[in-house]
Amino acid sequence: MVWQFASRYFRAKKSTNAINIIAWVSVVAIAVGAGALIVILSVFNGFEGLVKSLYSSFYPSIKIAPATGKTILLTADQLQKISAVPGVAHYSQVIEEKAVLRYGDEPTIAVLKGVDSGYNNVTDVKSHIVRGRFDTGDSVAYRAILGLELEGALGVDVVHSLAPVTVYLPRRTVSTFVTPEDALNNGVLYPTGTFAIQQEFNSKYVITNIEFLRKLLEWGDHEMSALEISTPAGVDEKLLKQQLEVLLGKNYKVQTRYEQNQSLYAIMQTEKWAVYVILSFIMIIAAFNMIGSLYMLVIEKQKDITILKAMGARKSLIMRIFLAEGLIIAGIGTLLGLGLGIVFCLLQQQFGMIKLEGTSFLVDAYPVSMHAADFLLVFVTIMIIGLAASWYPARRAAVEAIELKAT
Repeated sequence: MVWQFASRYFRAKKSTNAINIIAWVSVVAIAVGAGALIVILSVFNGFEGLVKSLYSSFYPSIKIAPATGKTILLTADQLQKISAVPGVAHYSQVIEEKAVLRYGDEPTIAVLKGVDSGYNNVTDVKSHIVRGRFDTGDSVAYRAILGLELEGALGVDVVHSLAPVTVYLPRRTVSTFVTPEDALNNGVLYPTGTFAIQQEFNSKYVITNIEFLRKLLEWGDHEMSALEISTPAGVDEKLLKQQLEVLLGKNYKVQTRYEQNQSLYAIMQTEKWAVYVILSFIMIIAAFNMIGSLYMLVIEKQKDITILKAMGARKSLIMRIFLAEGLIIAGIGTLLGLGLGIVFCLLQQQFGMIKLEGTSFLVDAYPVSMHAADFLLVFVTIMIIGLAASWYPARRAAVEAIELKAT
């Protein structure tokens, strides 16, 4: 009965046309706000997915690093035990170290990442080669794959140049020295390819053979900076982390992909929720139209309220009728807004209507990704706002005095 009264009041023609106009203005305002919320949250989801895909191309699913110091030591027996853990698909030994690179006259500081033959099974860098090929070489000739910006900074042409890049790394065993040369080992790398993932990686990383770095750093055969692990789809990384921690002990730090980039993911989530809160406040302002519409409806329906009370209707029933009226307005507006948001997001996905300014982005248009949880969140949020906005007019209707006059 409550919803029948509420729907009839919403559909019926009012004596004052302004009430109908304000009611539909409220619906439109809520629809616009709901659609905007869905679109913006979907854009944030799109950018989050894009960033995660780029970082997952370079960072592994699981990383085993030293708890203290710079190196870990994993024997062949330990590596075999790690590979036998359920959820471990592939692993790669890596060494990372800052080095001075010289190609021509100007030196450049970069991060050398030495990898073994299993590296392409752990990350997706190989699919991001834009020039040349992925080849780290061997003991006959060690080769290197440079980040796009770093290639430009060095002035290297990986396709046509045959000149090597000279690498300088600190010697491990030196304790005193007279000249700087005494503290450095040097070797040469032949550039064979260029990768382009995103600027953070492109501007500082050089990927090469792990044996080249072991030789220059004077590390042992089983020493490494980290062990990078890939997992099949659907594996619980947190559970796998716990299993590896039990297997390896406290001298090793095991990190999931999220933990390797925790600050980045935290910032993205914070920005998304900040925008959600701001737009929710805008929705609260839009709800003032509802308050005005419902308050005018209460005045319009004073006679009906009096009759209902005279027939024995309790205050709670009257209040529920007008609360339901507010929920109908909010519900219609929300459903219209969600529909508009879906249509816009589908058009953006298909045609890329709104383009990103500039030419340095990996995508031409704003990426969007719709999540069911966002739709539920927006619906619940607006219905709560609608319920809160309806409370005062509904209460005003409930306490309306009975005034029956003889006619």
